[in-house]
Amino acid sequence: MGGVSFNPDTDIPDLTGQVIIVTGGNVGLGYETIRQLIKHKPSRVYLAARSEDKAQAAIAELQKSNPNAAISFLKFDLASFASIKAAATIFTNTESRLDILMNNAGIMMTPPGLTAEGYEIQFGTNVMGAALFTQLLLPTLQRTALSDPQTRVVNLASASEKMAPTNDLYPFSELKTNMSGRPTTQRYTISKIADIHYTSALARREKQVKCISVHPGMVATNLHHASTGMFLKPFLNVAVKLFATPLEKGAHSQIWAAVSPEAKSGEYYGPVGKAGDGSKASQDEKLSEELWEWVQKELEGHL
Repeated sequence: MGGVSFNPDTDIPDLTGQVIIVTGGNVGLGYETIRQLIKHKPSRVYLAARSEDKAQAAIAELQKSNPNAAISFLKFDLASFASIKAAATIFTNTESRLDILMNNAGIMMTPPGLTAEGYEIQFGTNVMGAALFTQLLLPTLQRTALSDPQTRVVNLASASEKMAPTNDLYPFSELKTNMSGRPTTQRYTISKIADIHYTSALARREKQVKCISVHPGMVATNLHHASTGMFLKPFLNVAVKLFATPLEKGAHSQIWAAVSPEAKSGEYYGPVGKAGDGSKASQDEKLSEELWEWVQKELEGHL
C-alpha cells in the first residue's frame, strides 16, 4: 500500500477524555505531536523528558496557542531504570487510564557509552528503556482498552533499520558493553530494528492494546545535531538541508499511527500510514522472538 493523505486538523478525532504520554515531547517530533494532539481536547497530555526546565519552557510555549490545554511534565530518563520506574509510579498513582503511549524519545549515533544499568547507550535508551516503560504501563493501557478499543502504544523506529548488519544482527554478548569496536551507525541501526522487533513481538502477545512501530522518514529535527560526532555532522547537515521533510509534516507519520483507526497492531509503518515498508530482516519473526526473550530476561526483577 502507498502512503495515505493525512491532515492533523481534520483527521485527528475528538480526544475528549483521553490521557496521553509523549516521551521526549519538549523538542522536535515529540513537541510537534503534542502541539497537534492538544488541538483535539484530550483530558491531559504528559510530556516526559529529562530536563524539567526545558519541558516547562516547552509547555509554556505550547499553551500560548492553546491556553486551556492540560499538559503535565513527567520527569523521565530512558537511560535509567530507576527513573523510568519512578515516572511510571507517579503516572499510575495519578491517572486511572492511558489511551496513547508514544515512545518518541531516543538518541542517535552517540559516542560509546553505557546506561545506568550498563547497556550500550543507544540500545539501552532506545530499546531497553522504552520496553520497561511500556510494560510498567501496560496494565493501565489494558484497563483503558476495555472502554477504548483504539488504545495503543506507538514506538518510533527509523528507516535506517535497513542498514542494520545482516550477519549476527543481535550481538547479545556485547549489548552490556559500550560496543566501542562497532561504528556508532551500526549501534544505532541495531537499536532501531530492535524497536520494530520488540513491538511486533509484544503485538503477538497483547490482544487488547494496539502495538505499532513507525518511522517518520528523514525529518529536520535537532536529533542528529545533538547526538552525532564531528565527523558525521557535516554530512548529516547537508542531507537534512537537501532532503529532509519539514518538522510539521514529518510528525504526521507518528500522529497518524497514534490516532488512526486504520493503524493495525503489529505493523511497521512508513510515512504516512505506509505498511510493509521495512527490511526483510525487520519482518523476521525468529529474530523478533530471540530479541523478545533476551529483553524479557533482562527486565526480570524490574517489572
